[in-house]
Amino acid sequence: MDINWGALGEVFVVALVAAVVLTTLFAYGIRGLSERESAKEQGGTGTVQLTGSVVCFAVCAAVVAYGIYLIVA
Repeated sequence: MDINWGALGEVFVVALVAAVVLTTLFAYGIRGLSERESAKEQGGTGTVQLTGSVVCFAVCAAVVAYGIYLIVA
């Protein structure tokens, strides 16, 4: 049994990068929702923060869906 160390390293790096990116996007989405609440308390609408949060969450969902697609297919 031979182990392809190059492929194993590549999978590790891609998984690590994907986890960091996904976590960062989700954190920015949560932060945007928090900033929206702060903007509403100060009399603003918070539309920009809500839009940014929705985009972050949509990208997170797309990445997760693509990962599931790769596993199932």
